[in-house]
Parts: sequence; C-alpha cells; structure tokens
Amino acid sequence: MKVSVVGAGRMGLPLACVIGKHGADVIACDINSELVNNINSGACPYEEPGLSELIRTLHAKGKLEAVTDTVKAVAESDVVIVIVPAHLTPSRDIDFSILQKASSEIGKGLKKNTLVIYETTVAVGGTRQSLIPYLEKESGLKAGEDFYVAYSPERVKANLVLSRLETTPKVVGGFNSESCAKAVAFYSEYLGAPVDDVGTIEAAEMTKLVGMLYRDVNIALANELASFCEIAGVDFERVRNSANTDGEANLLLPGIGVGGHCVPVYPYFVTRESRRLGITQRLSEAAREINDNQPERQLQRVISVWKSLKGEKVHMLGLGFRPGVKVDTFSSTYTLHNVLLKLGASVTVEDPYYSDPEIIQAGLQPGVIENVSVVVLSTAHLEYAEPDFNDWRRKGVQVVLDGRNLWNQKDVESVGLLYFGIGRSAKNEKRN
Repeated sequence: MKVSVVGAGRMGLPLACVIGKHGADVIACDINSELVNNINSGACPYEEPGLSELIRTLHAKGKLEAVTDTVKAVAESDVVIVIVPAHLTPSRDIDFSILQKASSEIGKGLKKNTLVIYETTVAVGGTRQSLIPYLEKESGLKAGEDFYVAYSPERVKANLVLSRLETTPKVVGGFNSESCAKAVAFYSEYLGAPVDDVGTIEAAEMTKLVGMLYRDVNIALANELASFCEIAGVDFERVRNSANTDGEANLLLPGIGVGGHCVPVYPYFVTRESRRLGITQRLSEAAREINDNQPERQLQRVISVWKSLKGEKVHMLGLGFRPGVKVDTFSSTYTLHNVLLKLGASVTVEDPYYSDPEIIQAGLQPGVIENVSVVVLSTAHLEYAEPDFNDWRRKGVQVVLDGRNLWNQKDVESVGLLYFGIGRSAKNEKRN
C-alpha cells in the first residue's frame, strides 16, 4: 500500500507517520521545500510529542519520504489523503482556493481505482460540490466509477495528535457506498482507530462542524453566565464545578477569548451556508458574537472599575492560543492587543515558547513586566502558574486581568493589586 498525504502540516505529517507506522509506504507532499528537505533528512519540523522519534524510525526504514511534486506522488499511490488549509474570506465564507489548487494537482496524477480522502474541515456539501469537480476535470475520470472519494474529518489537536490518532473514532463518509467501504477498510488497517461509518460525505462533514459548534455555543454560554456572576458577586468557577456534578450539565470553561484553527472559524461554515439556504442559525451566530466580543468586554470591565487605559503600559502573558502549544492561530492575544491599542495603551507581549524575534514577526512588541501598570494573562501556560505578585507590585503593576482564572484572587489582592477574573467580581465592581 502506497499512500500520499497532501499537506505535511501539523496534522498531515503526524497522520502520514501513523499510517507509515501501520505498514504503508507514505509520501508527504508539500509546497514548502524546506519542510520537505527536513522530513527527508529525518528531522522533525514541528513540536509534537513523539513525532520526532517516529519520523526518525520511519526514515531509517525507508517508509516515509517527502516531495514537492504532488502529481508524481499521486500517480504512484493507491490512496491520497488531502489535509491542506481552508481559511475564511474577508466576508467570513469558506475559502476553498488552497483545497481547489491541491485538488487540481491531485487530478493531474490521478489514476483509476485510487481512493481520495479529504480530511480538511469544509462546509457541508463542499467536498462534493467544490472539490471533486477539480479531480474529475484534471483526470478525465469519473468519481464513484473510475476512482473513489471519501471524507473523514481531522479530529485531534496539537500536542495530542499522536496520542489521539489511534484512539479517537475516525468518522468516515463516502461519495457512494463503494467509496465509503474502501475508506473504512483503509483506516481500519492503517490507522488503528475505531471507524465510525456515517454513510455520506455530507454527514461526515457535518459531524465535524457539529462538534465545533457545540464547543463554541457552550463556551459562549459559560462566558455569558460568567458575566452575570461578575456583577452578582458569585464565583462562576465554583458554581460551574458544582453544576456539572449532576450528570445533566457539562459547562465548559469561560475565558478571555477563543482561539485556534477550529472554533473561531468553522462555525461560519455552517452559519453562512445556512443563511444562503434561508435558515438562520441564531444560537450559533450569537455564540460567535459573544466569544468574539469577550476580549474587549473584559478590558472594558477594567476601565469601568479602575480608569482609562489611555497612556497606560500593558504587558500580556501568552501568545499561543492554548497552554503548552506554540501555535498562535486566531489567538486572543491578537484581539486583545488591537483593542488595547485602540484604547490608547502601549502593549508588550511575552510567551515562553516564542523568542523575541518571533514575537516581532507576529507584529507584536516583546517585553517583560517592568514599569507596566496592567498585566493581562491571555494564555494559561504552566510557566505562569506561580508568579511573584509582590515583585509585580514593586515593579509598578496595579491591575491584573486573569483571562484564564489561573491564579487565586485572594493571593493577588493580598499584595494590593486590583484583580479581575472571568466570572469573578473585582473589588468595587457594582451591579448596574
């Protein structure tokens, strides 16, 4: 079995390696020549637990190679997996351009009886309507007759990819029953995870989106309830934990914002398409609005209780979109930074996983806690778990905005700092 994985990114490369681990000969295809060279030298281009060792093992066995020539790789393959990005357009519709370009290249090398599987998250109907036609046009072959197409959404996350690829059920849907059966057989043998056959491509596409919408709506509910608790003088975290003990509730954590590749993006794939079909997803649209507005709402709390941030120096902790991860896609830090600048503050940022040049490259100003009046926690890295609040106070800090409820409020306030937490009342925070 020879398998091409088109897109050797943070999800594609680990997937390719696990498939190679299970016995297939794998070709990782990517337009990034530096990335390709790294893989072919046996080096690991990403920080992902266990990936470096697996790449070295497969490289030594000759089971993994990387190429920039997707057409040639596809022509040699029995199975082609597509896992390249789909972004948002300025109007927040799905941007199929990268996927369509990849599909055209795949079509040029496609031969009869090949199985093509898309793993990139797309809008429902996107694979059938917007991608398969590119395969057919370039190959001159007919999907479902000359070659097979399936959809199986990627459902793991950075820093946990290898630990979950072989255990998270692999949702599979096919262009037709034959396509679905071939995809089920492939993943069963070469991935090792339980396979969940949902039948059609569209059902598999929707399965991924439903999971993301659930998270977004649940987080928005937590954020909205937390905003009430901030004014009512109730610690929402304590209440949330108790509410979740009856087996009926499963409230997620509130926070200063929602980041990452998935939750801030994929809900739009449903809400925009739904509007085109004449059905408004009111709950999902409201959830996106609540979560998108959370960074500015939290900063406005500081202003309402303390004072204007104009002319103040603010230092932000964290750039990664979640703890322990060097990935900053749609990180709340960017939104917070932009709002703070709009409010007239000067802003510096630090993150233990990013060097100063990398922070500058991200369009931010690196710095440390020195002569700043406000500290904002954006990412709950373990490295920030036990700061010296007395030292912060000596260095001029007056206000702490704990965007992830990482710290004990009493510890912060005991040294004379004004504390704001998500769902926690600050001193002098009044009912309206």
